[in-house]
Formats: sequence, structure tokens, C-alpha cells
Amino acid sequence: MSTPSSDTPAGPLERIGRGTAARLAEIGYAATLLAESVMWLVMGAFRRQPVHVSQIVRQGMEIGVLALPIVTILSVAIGIMLAIQGIHSLRAFGAEARVTTGIALSVFREFGPLITAVLVAGRSGSALTARIGTMRISQEIDALRVMGIAPVRYLVSPALVAMLVMVPLLTFWSEMMAVAGAGLFVVAELDMTMPTYLDRVLLATRVDDVFHGLGKSVIFAVLITLVGVVNGASVTGGAEGVGRATTRSVVQAISVIVFTDMVFAFILTR
Repeated sequence: MSTPSSDTPAGPLERIGRGTAARLAEIGYAATLLAESVMWLVMGAFRRQPVHVSQIVRQGMEIGVLALPIVTILSVAIGIMLAIQGIHSLRAFGAEARVTTGIALSVFREFGPLITAVLVAGRSGSALTARIGTMRISQEIDALRVMGIAPVRYLVSPALVAMLVMVPLLTFWSEMMAVAGAGLFVVAELDMTMPTYLDRVLLATRVDDVFHGLGKSVIFAVLITLVGVVNGASVTGGAEGVGRATTRSVVQAISVIVFTDMVFAFILTR
């Protein structure tokens, strides 16, 4: 039996196998990056190579503060959309006044964390991929190693800390804006006062609901960072490769976020 040559086109099973192996390798690389990032955060000062606060602050400004306008606008729009659909659906049962319960649970448990994570993935996750990918093709990462600077400490750890701080804060802000946006429509549509609306939202919201959403946002922050770094570190082919990696990073990050959110919803509703 003749052995297949390297020029033989790969069959479907071989392509699936290679793709699976590549994905598993990426997951392993991401786990290694996470462990090394945490190690530098904890042990960097003892090795006289601490993670600089100035880098974390700069990353935090890019990830969080500069994203406030778009997060605010879209959160208000999401809140209004939830109010419109909720009132329309409940009106058939004569229970439109109960829309506040649906708004509160939807915003704090699902839409706030999910929408914020998707926005950060598209905005900051892609920027992280492009930055690291550009440094890779211009051999700046190799230059860091030559100078004795660990690339993970310099590039990954500050981004990870900034994400862990800013994504939950953005999530909480998004939830407040979504509730406020929904309130504007509810007050106008149901002749309800804003204090009454807010009281009903508070009655329908438990502390567990708030921490449920914020807990998910922490996991989303880690996933966005790792997906962005892994794709940036795998860039090949010059500027065109950076573009492909950036697109792939956004698609992967959003897919992982949605899948993780689905797993959370399944487990926590059992």
C-alpha cells in the first residue's frame, strides 16, 4: 500500500482532525498564557519585573473609559427595545404592568453582561489582536525577549487586569443605562411615574441577580483577553494576516461569549 504524499489533497476526515488538533493547541496555549499572566502579577515584584500600574491604567482607559459613549447609547436602546417587546407581549394577557419584572431580570442576568462583552470583544479585543499581531510581524516581540523583557508580563498581564476591572464596571453601567432607557418608555406608555417604576424594578431584582451578571462579566473579560492574544500571536502573512486574525478574533470571542452564557443559563436554572 502506497503512503500518501505531501501533495495529496487532504480528505474531509483529515481536515477535521487537523482543525481539531489546532483548536486544542490554541486552548492549551490560552491556558498557558493565563497561568503565566497570573504568575507575573503575583511574582513579578519578587523578580524585579513588576507589572506596571501605568500600563494597566492606559489599557483601562482604552477598554473602559473610551467605550462609555457607545455602551451608553446601545444600552439605552436595548432597554427601550425590551420595554417595547415586553409590553407588547404582556398586553395580550392584560399584565403589561408586570413588564418591570421581565426588564429587571433580563437586564441584570443576561443582556447587560452579554451586550457589554460583545461590544468590548468587537472594540478592545480586536484592537489587542491587531496590536500584538503587528508587533509579531515587525519582530518587536522578539526584540522584547532580546532586551530581557517577558512579552507576557509586558503585553498580556496589563491587558488582563484592565479587562478584569473595566468589563464588570462597564457591565454595571450598561445595566443602569438599560434600566433607565426601559423606564423612559414604560413611563410614557403605561402612565407610570419614574419612582414607581424604579421601586418595582428594585422589588423584582435580588442581589444574586446583580452578582450573577457581574460574575459572568469577569469570565467574559478573561475570555476576550485570551482570544485576542492567541489570535494576535498566531499572525502570519504581513498586514493581510493581521486583518484576518482580527476578524477571526472578533468572531471567536463573540462565539465563546455566547456559548459560555448559554452554559451559565443552563446550569443556573437547574
